[in-house]
Amino acid sequence: MAQPAITEDSLRAALTERLKATHVEIQDMSGGCGQAFTSLVVSPEFAGKNSLKRHRLVNAALKDEIAQIHAWSAKCQTPEEYEKEMADTGGNDKPPLDGTEGGKVAGVSE
Repeated sequence: MAQPAITEDSLRAALTERLKATHVEIQDMSGGCGQAFTSLVVSPEFAGKNSLKRHRLVNAALKDEIAQIHAWSAKCQTPEEYEKEMADTGGNDKPPLDGTEGGKVAGVSE
């Protein structure tokens, strides 16, 4: 049986449910084929945890989904960190786009 397609919406729903995320931004960087995603995940579950432990929580929550895609990156913040960064950046805090060209993985066409 074929696995359901991984989409921005399916990843957002999974993170919201599984990590009690209060804010999730997902960007498909693969040109629409669903193979490379970057994200910003805000959850109270991250409180008191360092970056490695936060990423492990996200990776565990998306274990099945991550197994089906090629690339995944996440920026993980507590609600307090997110609010501070939003205030500091004027609301321009977005998922990381390191290693992309115009928000897409280099060499991928739509």
